Amino acid sequence: MATDDTVRVWLVERTYSDDEQNVIILTYATTDGERYFRKERALTSFSDVRDTTAAVEASPTDLGDVADDRREQYAAEARRMAAEHDPEDVI
Repeated sequence: MATDDTVRVWLVERTYSDDEQNVIILTYATTDGERYFRKERALTSFSDVRDTTAAVEASPTDLGDVADDRREQYAAEARRMAAEHDPEDVI
């Protein structure tokens, strides 16, 4: 649950790094599409299983501004995720 110290952001994009093998980039955004939080996850083996949840809580200082050309896309996807999933749902 978001507190005064955190902001709830929703999964809007999952990509693989072009620079490094076995790195997944998870992008979470606010439902207004204005701010995003990026998480990089290195997979060290096939048995390395870590759940990706529909939403996470992030510190406002860890959020970046979404570029204008992605803002509506991120807002739409964050709103869809919020409507269809509980924050702790594994995606």
